[in-house]
Amino acid sequence: MKIAVTYDQGNVFQHFGRTEEFKVYTVEDGKVVSSEVIGSNGVGHGALAGLLANQDIDVLICGGMGGGARTALMNAGIKVCAGAQGDTDAVVEAYLRGELEDAGATCDHHHGEDHDCGNGGSHSCGESAIMGRNVGKNLRVHYRGTFDDGTQFDSSYDRGDPLEFVCGAGMMIQGFDRAVADMEVGQVVDVHLMPEEAYGMPNPEMIFTVPVSQLPGSEGLSVGQQVYLQNQMGQPFPVKVIAREGDTITFDANHEMAGKALNFRIELVEVC
Repeated sequence: MKIAVTYDQGNVFQHFGRTEEFKVYTVEDGKVVSSEVIGSNGVGHGALAGLLANQDIDVLICGGMGGGARTALMNAGIKVCAGAQGDTDAVVEAYLRGELEDAGATCDHHHGEDHDCGNGGSHSCGESAIMGRNVGKNLRVHYRGTFDDGTQFDSSYDRGDPLEFVCGAGMMIQGFDRAVADMEVGQVVDVHLMPEEAYGMPNPEMIFTVPVSQLPGSEGLSVGQQVYLQNQMGQPFPVKVIAREGDTITFDANHEMAGKALNFRIELVEVC
């Protein structure tokens, strides 16, 4: 059996589609007999399943992963165990002991921005299938994103470069993927996404209070400030300070877009 783990300096890399390396373990009789680190050759979600299949990988262990990428791997005959964190060697040993559980589709994504995955995001990208002529294809789109009050929060037009991604591969929030799945080149659509189609609703369990004494350096933090904390496995995750009361400080680890309806004007520029 061969097990591949998304790899970054000894730890499980948390974004499957952007991993630059995999550590591949050869297992015989339930024990690791050899391992090597291989490159991803710069390919993204849509091609990684083929890359791993060509390496005769039986199991993939990773951090965050969307439903589209999971489907592609399963179709290639590769078992997926997502939601892993920490040292890759220890994670593989835990898998072989039967102690590692698959967390399902766990990847939180925006519209092309780099977010941490597998660190307790407020929702998952979803398992429901995306259907349409563009699914599995590399698309280039221009978009403008606004809130319901008209405030713009992002725009590829302003940057001058279209966004490029594989449709249905879990790289985008679900509503965005669905909107472009059956578009034609040159077509422009306006879509309104409820929170369930974007970043989900805020999770109360992602709000927590800790004594300031347990966080050296937190004495100077103020309400509204955004910082990174570390989980028990040493992985960083973003939080926002929402309260300071006496000797305690309260953080919110929900995604900043959680609970918000989003509007997009999307123009399909090219199908690659």
